[in-house]
Amino acid sequence: MRLRELPTRLATGAFILHSGLEKRRGTPEVAQAMHGMASGAYPFLSSMEPTTFLRRLSMGEIAVGSLLLAPFVPTAVAGAALTGFSGGLLTMYLRTPALRKPGSIWPSQNGVAVSKDSWMLGIGLGLLADALLDRRHGRG
Repeated sequence: MRLRELPTRLATGAFILHSGLEKRRGTPEVAQAMHGMASGAYPFLSSMEPTTFLRRLSMGEIAVGSLLLAPFVPTAVAGAALTGFSGGLLTMYLRTPALRKPGSIWPSQNGVAVSKDSWMLGIGLGLLADALLDRRHGRG
């Protein structure tokens, strides 16, 4: 890991890890709400039990956050994990009209919390670009 990657990996990793740990304590009502939004964007999730969905989402967030925080995890791996995770969340944002202002990509009041995933996608892509450039120049 390069020194310039440390701030973004720490901030993003800590945020995602904390989110995953919080979801582990989620109530059945929270599970139902999160499952409802996710299955609206990804219909294949509708057959999964809401509590199972929340538990698996929590495990995924804990894994992605941990990969970002671990200094021995290569930048390419951490960047790929963050890009995949945030890409899935951003797709959910784009597929859920209630999260956006009518006819726009900009968030509604309900979508502000989810729209931040665009920043995480940018960070993930930046980490991947750094890893690619390092490999190209013989540094990785």
